[in-house]
Amino acid sequence: MSLRYWAAALAGRVATRLDRRAPVFYAADVVLFAHRDGVPHVLLIERGWDPHQGKAAFPGGHVDAGETALAAAKREAVEETGLDLDRIPLRLVGVYDTPGRDPRGRYVGVAYTAVLSTMPAPVAADDAAAASWIPLDVAVRMARGGRFAFDHADILADAVRATGVGR
Repeated sequence: MSLRYWAAALAGRVATRLDRRAPVFYAADVVLFAHRDGVPHVLLIERGWDPHQGKAAFPGGHVDAGETALAAAKREAVEETGLDLDRIPLRLVGVYDTPGRDPRGRYVGVAYTAVLSTMPAPVAADDAAAASWIPLDVAVRMARGGRFAFDHADILADAVRATGVGR
């Protein structure tokens, strides 16, 4: 960059034409597991609108300004399922940044997981058309059958590995 560029930057006058990078959006998801009668279940939502309307996904969404990914994951869980995770320690599953993972643009997602000691009843809201606990073996078959939104099938596999649930 030229001396003129840096002088303009310091003065707050950098022209946007100098930065042609596409914006990167930041998102967070949460993968929750629980057992019923010894059978592992995972909490899934049904997306209420495009992209991927009608497909299975994990509670999640955009990270708001001034918010951490962890806080966003917990907020989105409340907004989409009614489950308050404020006192639940969430464990990092991974960071997902493959270009093209979201048809709306470049998204970097951070996924968290927890194994709950109870299976609280979810209530679908916000952009979730439905929310329910699904037996893990059924969810795995759904993932293999292409019925998950975005790259959530990969996130499920990683969360199973991270927690050891279902092994």
